[in-house]
Amino acid sequence: MEEEVKITEEVEQTYTEQHFNYVVSIRFRNGNKCYSFGTNDTTIEYGDYVVVETARGAEMGEVVSSLREIETVQINTPLKPVLRKVTKEDRDTYAENIQLSKEAHEFCQKEIEELKLDMNLISAEYTLDRSKVLFVYVADERVDFRELLKRLASGLHCRIELRQIGSRDKAKIIGGIGPCGMETCCSRFMDEFDVVSINMAKNQLLALNVQKLSGQCGKLMCCLKFEDEAYKELRQGLPKLNAQVEYEGNTYRVTSMNVISKQAKLENRESVQFITLDELITKAKVKKVEQNQPKKGAE
Repeated sequence: MEEEVKITEEVEQTYTEQHFNYVVSIRFRNGNKCYSFGTNDTTIEYGDYVVVETARGAEMGEVVSSLREIETVQINTPLKPVLRKVTKEDRDTYAENIQLSKEAHEFCQKEIEELKLDMNLISAEYTLDRSKVLFVYVADERVDFRELLKRLASGLHCRIELRQIGSRDKAKIIGGIGPCGMETCCSRFMDEFDVVSINMAKNQLLALNVQKLSGQCGKLMCCLKFEDEAYKELRQGLPKLNAQVEYEGNTYRVTSMNVISKQAKLENRESVQFITLDELITKAKVKKVEQNQPKKGAE
């Protein structure tokens, strides 16, 4: 273990000292996020496929930017190198790895069932040089997979990495169609997940039905976060829902508001009024709730 750490430190030191003239952005299969790599190869162009060195090992990725001079880019971490443009052998190996990954997935799933481990295997993926295979899984609790690691290493004859992910990451990998009819945002373009709270649903005047507000991952839908700032801006100057207002000499309760259609619904025991939000702001006066005053002599 200590020897492996020393080797890793030496490799990172090599990357730090190596000088690159250009920076290029690389995107990997099944991923939306781009990563920066250093190179001195001026023949690399947008759309090329290259082999790069990553923390996991050699990987093949797609170039999704033009070459940028390193002086014009702010890089906070040491750059790892673009090793080469892909060759026919690389492409053949990559295609073989896809099939081998399926076989590794089946093998791992079989071992999980035999060991009766409470974990849901999501995917298996080899590095380009097949020195390592990554297994991604979901589990509600911590899993003791020491015996599983031994069996996988013995059966696959390479380094094994088991990575636990959450339900949102699982939905991103698997993908699907959201209630809007489009591909889920997490699998289509999202790189990182933001915190989504129930207060965002309240800001958007939605019925607090957690089941309807949840996505395929079981968590609150990310679109609540995307639209939150817009709704906050549209609701500026409006009274709160269920507030009492005086309108045209009568007292009403604001029972609903729709900031998209710009309409509000006012109700009392005698009647119901539908007015515009502009009328609600300019003509309706919010009544302050009178607090009960303490009786005389009460402490």
